[in-house]
Amino acid sequence: MRFPLPLTAKIAKYIVGKKLQRVDKFATVLQLEPLHTCNLTCTGCGRIREYSTSLKDVMSLEDCLGAATECNAPMISICGGEPLIYPDIEPLVEGLLEQGRIVYICTNALFMRKKMRGYLTSEWNRLRTAGQSTVAMDEMLEVLRSEKLITAAEIEKIRVPASGTKPEAVIAPNAYLYWNVHLDGLERTHDLIVEREGVFKECILAMRMAKILGYQVATNTTIYKETDMAEIEQMYEYLSWLGVDGHTISPGYDYDSAKEDMRKRLNLEPENFFLTRAATKEKFKDITAWSERYSFFGTPIYFEFLAGERDLTCSAWAIPTRNIMGWKAPCYLMTDGHYPSYRDLLEKTTWEDYGVVDGVARDTRCENCMVHCGYEPTAALGRCAKPGDTWKNIAFNFGPKPKVREAGAQVAAFNGVTAGNGHKTGKPKSAEPAANVVSAESELQSAK
Repeated sequence: MRFPLPLTAKIAKYIVGKKLQRVDKFATVLQLEPLHTCNLTCTGCGRIREYSTSLKDVMSLEDCLGAATECNAPMISICGGEPLIYPDIEPLVEGLLEQGRIVYICTNALFMRKKMRGYLTSEWNRLRTAGQSTVAMDEMLEVLRSEKLITAAEIEKIRVPASGTKPEAVIAPNAYLYWNVHLDGLERTHDLIVEREGVFKECILAMRMAKILGYQVATNTTIYKETDMAEIEQMYEYLSWLGVDGHTISPGYDYDSAKEDMRKRLNLEPENFFLTRAATKEKFKDITAWSERYSFFGTPIYFEFLAGERDLTCSAWAIPTRNIMGWKAPCYLMTDGHYPSYRDLLEKTTWEDYGVVDGVARDTRCENCMVHCGYEPTAALGRCAKPGDTWKNIAFNFGPKPKVREAGAQVAAFNGVTAGNGHKTGKPKSAEPAANVVSAESELQSAK
C-alpha cells in the first residue's frame, strides 16, 4: 500500500463517520503553525513578510494541542516557519501522538539530525537505566558514523549518562509519524530556492539517517514556472532509491504576501516565477504516469485536476490553518482575517466568495490557485465525484506501493556546491565537477 493500512483505515473511518452523520464541513488535516520564525528565506514563501510583527511569538503547547482537539482532524501537519525551532516541538509531537493523530513534521531538515541525536541519547540512557545490553545500539551508532551521518564526538555526547531523573521528551520513530522534508529539486536548484548552499546535502543526509533509525520519511515539493520537470522526475528516481516513503507535490501559487516579498526583497516580478492555471496544467501533464512510478500521497482525482483533465472546486475548510493569530481565513495561503475558533472559521467565512467555479474565479486571488490544500480534500471527499471515482481512489491508495527505482542510484543529484558548481560561483549548470571534491553522493553510494 502507498500509505500504511492502519493510517489509511483511520482516515477512512473518520471520513465515513462524518458522512454518516451528515456533517457538511469538517477538517481532514490541520495545518498547525506554532511559530513563523524560520532559519531560511525561501524564494516564493511569503510567511516571514506576512507575519513580520509576530516572528518572535509562539503558540503555547496547550493551545497547539487544544487546536488539534478542537477541529479533531485525524492528521496534523506541523509547519511554520521551521517547526523544529519551536521550543516545545518534542512534547507537541508526543502529545499529538497520544491523542491518536497522524503527525507530519514539515521541515527544511537543518535541525533533523540534531533532533534524532536527542532520540539516540534518550535510547542510550533508557537501556543503561534498565540494565539492558547496548550492543545493538553501539552497532547502530557505528553504522551512522561510518556513513558520516554522525561524528565520533557526537557519539560520545550520546553516551553521557543523563543527569536528571525524568527523561526529556524526544521525537522517536513511530508508525503514525513522518518527517516531511521540503525539496524543490536537485542540489543546485533546491539550494537556489532556499537561498542557501548546503541545504540539499543536509536534507539527504538527514533523510538517510532517519531511514536507518526506522523513521518514516516523506517529501513535499512545489513546482514553479522555471521548474525543470525532467529534473523533478530525476529527483523522484533518486528519492525512490534512497528509500523515501512518499511525496506530496503542488503547484506554486502567487498569493499576495509571496508576491510582495518577491518584489520588495528580491526585486523580481512574480509572474516570471509563479504558475498560471494554464501553465500548471502543462507542467503536470505527466503526473498520472508519475503517480504509477513514484509513491505520491493523494488521490488520482487531484492529479487529473492538475493535468487539466477535469475540474474541481475548492474545499479549503477541510485543511484549516491554526497559527499564533488564530484560525486563518479563508485558507493556508490567503488571509482575510483570523477567527478565535474553528467553529467560527466554518460559520463566519463566506466560502461561496472563494474558489473557481466553471472556470470563473469568485475572487480574483483564486484565479491561478490549484494548490493541494484547497483541492485535494475535494477529490478525497468526493465533492465533485464522477462515476468510478470512489473505486479509482480506493484502487490507488490500497494498491501496491511502487517498487524502488534502482536506476535512481545513477542520478547526479549533487550538481551544486558539493560538485564545485554552487549557485554563488556563477558557474553554469554544465560546469564539470571539481576533481578534488568528494561529493555527498559518492559517500551515500558507497554506504548503500
